[in-house]
Amino acid sequence: MEPTGGPYLVGKKDELIEAKHSFRTLEGRDILIIYHQNDFYAIDSYCYHAGATLQNGDIEEFDGKMCIVCPNHKYKICLAQGEGIYKARDPMEKPSVLRWFSKGVKQRTHTVTENNGDVYVKLSEQRGFIESDFYQGEKGKVEREKAAAAEKKKTK
Repeated sequence: MEPTGGPYLVGKKDELIEAKHSFRTLEGRDILIIYHQNDFYAIDSYCYHAGATLQNGDIEEFDGKMCIVCPNHKYKICLAQGEGIYKARDPMEKPSVLRWFSKGVKQRTHTVTENNGDVYVKLSEQRGFIESDFYQGEKGKVEREKAAAAEKKKTK
């Protein structure tokens, strides 16, 4: 889905700072606005992996990058670029050492700007499919429900 406009006013700076994580829908796209350590970020609201909401995800630093941790499966998503990262061992290395690896961009990110105490989000214009796109819109809602039902089935 191509964005048609923006930037969109998403709230007052002070209110968004106090909330830390704020949910908005812009052009049918569900966005999470995050305030952390004096910076605003905007990302797709549902994790690229299985559609879980990121609203209650913890913000942590990994490998020098600020990330949100998906509350369901602990996937780590860099706030600035939407990169998925993970820690693993390269079996070809001797000795094998745990280190961080990138999965590439998995989560769509959006541009945040401030003006006179107002905060605006401009939707991403990056072309092509990014995995978090799968869980957006009406079709995405159906897919999120399927993923949630499968998750419940696993925990029983």
